[in-house]
Amino acid sequence: MWEARAAEGRLDELIAYVRAHAAPEAQIYRGADGPPRVVVIDPAGTGISDVPPELVARPPQQWMFDPV
Repeated sequence: MWEARAAEGRLDELIAYVRAHAAPEAQIYRGADGPPRVVVIDPAGTGISDVPPELVARPPQQWMFDPV
């Protein structure tokens, strides 16, 4: 799972960047409430690399999970 909080007013740009760089099988979500966030569930675990720093409020975070 990959998660990033968008910089103020940059959520749509961050979503566009993520869509362009995510693996085809990845599922992309945006936060429904609270801070503007983008979450990527990627079975391959590749995440999103080299996000332009002006699009995020803090560095993205990534967690690996094993299926159960």
